[in-house]
Amino acid sequence: MTTPDRPLPDTSDDLLSTGEVAALLGVSRQHVVDLCDRGDLPYESAGVHRRIRRSDVDTLRSSSSRVTRDQRRSLWLGTATAGKVVMDPDGALALARQNLAVLRTTHPRGQVVHWLREWEQLIDGPVEGVLEVLTSSRPRARELRQNSPFAGFLSEAERKAVLDSFSGWSTRR
Repeated sequence: MTTPDRPLPDTSDDLLSTGEVAALLGVSRQHVVDLCDRGDLPYESAGVHRRIRRSDVDTLRSSSSRVTRDQRRSLWLGTATAGKVVMDPDGALALARQNLAVLRTTHPRGQVVHWLREWEQLIDGPVEGVLEVLTSSRPRARELRQNSPFAGFLSEAERKAVLDSFSGWSTRR
């Protein structure tokens, strides 16, 4: 019990088990494991067990499953980028590695560093992982696209064509 002279502890960095997270979210423990495996819920490993930060659970609970207009526009741009990646995977991944190096120097700390590390792992893995992030509407993919190392991969004319197409399509819906 807290007293007026004793503030509540900051629990945002508490590490929770998958069972505790399941109880908080009102879902099965397996669903929490699936969220972690899909990359929708970040976790840390403690031996063979997953531990999830309370702040990440709170973010997941408060995030809307509805995709915003900006996120849809980002998905269209990501899809166009993916189309070019499949035509020249080596060139695309080389450009992404160069951009990552620049981004690491301009963003040496903060949450961006986390996303840049994830991109680095994706780029060093199978190209299908990169394509999945560029074309997925999952929360993790949406966050990664906001910190994409593929900036400048589409020409200005291609980017404008995608945005014009998106604007025309989205106004009809």
